[in-house]
Amino acid sequence: MDHDRDDKDPPRYASPPCFMHEIEVGLGSGRPSDQVLWADVRRWRKAERERLIEARLAIPAEIRTEMAGRIARGLDAVIGDIRGHMISLYWPFRGEPDLRPWIVSVAERGGRIALPVVVEKGRPLVFRAYRPGDPLEKGVWNIPVPASGGPVIPDVVIAPLVGFDPQNYRLGYGGGFFDRTLASLPAKPLVVGVGYTMQAIPTIYAQPHDIAMERIVTEATIL
Repeated sequence: MDHDRDDKDPPRYASPPCFMHEIEVGLGSGRPSDQVLWADVRRWRKAERERLIEARLAIPAEIRTEMAGRIARGLDAVIGDIRGHMISLYWPFRGEPDLRPWIVSVAERGGRIALPVVVEKGRPLVFRAYRPGDPLEKGVWNIPVPASGGPVIPDVVIAPLVGFDPQNYRLGYGGGFFDRTLASLPAKPLVVGVGYTMQAIPTIYAQPHDIAMERIVTEATIL
């Protein structure tokens, strides 16, 4: 799943650029004071996204596996009894925590699983039911998605993070799917972001369309 609607600008910065001190954050919102500054923040987000993805890919695979196990235990603590819950998860991509073993565990404990599917650019995601062993097909970015099945409505959404800030706002891949999807659901699910502690940043400069996570689970803590 995806988050920020800022995928048109090429990366220009390897670190926060000098204009950042001009952004008004005194009220704690972290939001740019006008659209000119927002264009700069959009470029900054893109550069920060690439930096964070490269950093998590640099973590050795065996260490990522260990951290994913800790994250899975954190999810159990947040959700509690799995039985009867429809939980939207994700197929791991570019160093994201690999929770596929936890998917099997959820099914074994009576939970139900959904995976998000990109149907069309600029439109909300669709969730399709999935059980381990069900046939998959390649979706957008060649990420596997359920090959068939009607849409379902999750009551828990697990969202992978590229970055996150102290207000639990999520930096994603820039497609805007995540916010559109949450805004379109008939009832708000429990929204849990998952990622690594090293992905924490001071702010994502949240905009009105950004939706904060209710919980963020890393290998070290639950926020």
